[in-house]
Amino acid sequence: MQTNHETAVKATYFSIISNIALAITKGTAGYFGNSYALIADAIESTADIFSSSLVLLGLKYTNRPADKNHPYGHGRAEPLVTFIVVGFLITSATVIAYESIQNIGTPHKGPKAWTLLFLIALIAWKEISFRKVMKKAVETKSSSLKADAWHHRSDAVTSVAAFLGISIALIFGEGYENADDWAALFAAGFILYNSYKIFRPALGEIMDEDTHYELVAEIRHESLKVASVLGTEKCLIRKTGMQYHVDLHIIVDGSLTVYEGHKISHLLKDALVEKMPDLGNVLIHVEPERQDNQKESHHRS
Repeated sequence: MQTNHETAVKATYFSIISNIALAITKGTAGYFGNSYALIADAIESTADIFSSSLVLLGLKYTNRPADKNHPYGHGRAEPLVTFIVVGFLITSATVIAYESIQNIGTPHKGPKAWTLLFLIALIAWKEISFRKVMKKAVETKSSSLKADAWHHRSDAVTSVAAFLGISIALIFGEGYENADDWAALFAAGFILYNSYKIFRPALGEIMDEDTHYELVAEIRHESLKVASVLGTEKCLIRKTGMQYHVDLHIIVDGSLTVYEGHKISHLLKDALVEKMPDLGNVLIHVEPERQDNQKESHHRS
């Protein structure tokens, strides 16, 4: 069975190969078909090649084992790579927008009809690619792979915009040649919007944002299945790469010895990691059951 890391790496290789092929075919079709929207698409696919390569390097780096200087592993590299990927997206959107505005004010030939057939095939392929890579991103919980998947979706949308622009130019004829350029400009705006959607979760990961409610509930539920665990209090989670590090406070009988409490914490840690392989470091703090009502009541799930 493949590990999350192996799954993510294979999905990234798929993205790189796909983007190389698309950059070449879109650029060629755009040049010979007089379509700047297609050339804009090719620019984005070229940026996607570099960003997917960065995702690959990031995934390989995050898979390094923990060491003396990085006791929690190297998972933080993944959201950092995501930031760089977002930078590529913003750069490509800026270039597309600038060139589109330049072309809107410059008379030029309209796009050729055959480019529409090319775009239909292109849209279908990019949407399939998005779904394939996003499925793997969800499976592996990889933020950088999610960013890579959104590259495919933004590519599909820019192609839809190009299709509409070319269609308008062909249907209405003379005077509407720049509809293709307006479509490219719209695509640039959509890319910027997606850049924010990709950036925001990665920022939350870097800032240890507490959004892992379902995982917290599952950890509390599984903890109560371990003998002698009476309840749980704090459960703090932070995500690094494709792993989740947990700080958990459990409640046990206050009359137990230190040795017995220590043994329970290890049994619980082993049980949680076995049930949830995505967990990395699990730190368990043992609290004695409170006997008086004046202290803070503990959480029982």
